[in-house]
Amino acid sequence: MLGEYRIEGRRAVEIAASVERAVGVGGLAPGELLPPMRELAVELGVNPNTVAAAYRHLRDRGVIETAGRRGSRVRPRPASTAREMIGVDVPDGTRDLATGNPDIALLPRLGQALAAAAEQYEEQPMLYGAPLISPGLERLARAALLADGVPDGPIIVASGALDGIERVLAAHLRPGDVVAVEDPGWGSLLDLIPALGLRPVPVALDEDGPLPAQVERAVQQGARALVVTSRAQNPTGAAISAARSQELRAMLADQPGLLLIEDDHGHGIVDLPLHPLAGATDHWVLVRSTAKAYGPDLRLATLTGDSVTVDRVGGRSRLGPGWVSHLLQNAVIWLWETEAVRPEQVAASYAERRDPLIEALAERGIDALGRSGMNVWVPVPDETGAVSRMLHAGWAVAPGARFRMASPQGIRLTISAIDVEEVEVVADAVAAAIRPALAGRYG
Repeated sequence: MLGEYRIEGRRAVEIAASVERAVGVGGLAPGELLPPMRELAVELGVNPNTVAAAYRHLRDRGVIETAGRRGSRVRPRPASTAREMIGVDVPDGTRDLATGNPDIALLPRLGQALAAAAEQYEEQPMLYGAPLISPGLERLARAALLADGVPDGPIIVASGALDGIERVLAAHLRPGDVVAVEDPGWGSLLDLIPALGLRPVPVALDEDGPLPAQVERAVQQGARALVVTSRAQNPTGAAISAARSQELRAMLADQPGLLLIEDDHGHGIVDLPLHPLAGATDHWVLVRSTAKAYGPDLRLATLTGDSVTVDRVGGRSRLGPGWVSHLLQNAVIWLWETEAVRPEQVAASYAERRDPLIEALAERGIDALGRSGMNVWVPVPDETGAVSRMLHAGWAVAPGARFRMASPQGIRLTISAIDVEEVEVVADAVAAAIRPALAGRYG
């Protein structure tokens, strides 16, 4: 336990800082067991309550996790270690299927949109006291949401999907609360939850979305919030089907106190209909980001939900950033009104590469997931070896460790950077990477 590292401090804040400093420099490894509170209190000559307060602070910051009589351990992936750091360096000449970016050929050119927004600013500058959302953006967002069957509610703007999700979690939960989250799921979200001092509980999913029995199990384990992806789930491409939506809504109807967060970042790049869960619980939100359709640097997402939640999030936003730039909002309005992005065309372009790749993998005896969006998830027996062999073959792919909690190993391929003509080549490389003995056949 602890090896040669010695925890120091007399006050709770000093003890916590000593542990967190050791985690940051590698003196305490992920998974390492910390001393029992009473034992450490004797060693440091302090009251056990002081150590308990230090451990509680560390847990709330996402540095350690506690499991009752099994003790407290350094988190396998501390909040200070982003999952995006779990990856591979992409050498020159290697094709990058790892970073999860959209196809830049499908993104609109922003020059005219930004110029139109700037011209509008010249006529009517936005000053302090501006509303959180432009009336034009609110009108367009509301019409799209209502057309998709989302209950009518107040709408505000956040600086991207993750920003909106963070603000909603912070508005309702306290450190130590449990959040049910998809597994495998979005790596940034899996980092965010413990960074807020919350405890993630994995929920397995298939191509139709989260499994109801898994959601119910998470609720029984004390989950106070559930985060789901509507479409183009990262990394599996899952999309909540009509039947799955009905099952989940029926189950959630018995959990009115559960905070429900839907991430519809696939809006604008998928042609599958939305089957919302919105309104199934008392407190809910649905977040739509512009990143995948218009570009990751256009940091904007619309957020709707029940009036209490949206009011809390909006009020907190006014105390922090104040508002999301109306220059960006007006640029999005221009893009939306001019139909600079046609979702059916973007969805078709991704499908032309994604679906044949899944079929080609199936022909090689490899099951893969990718119902929608720009990612394909491939279960593998050894993801470290598969990633290494893919890199050797000239393809960088994302290791499943970025996205997993308790789910089996896998690799994620983002198909944005491949052409239709390369599908067979990629499938051969994946087959050889998963089953090295077949390298002569598929290499």
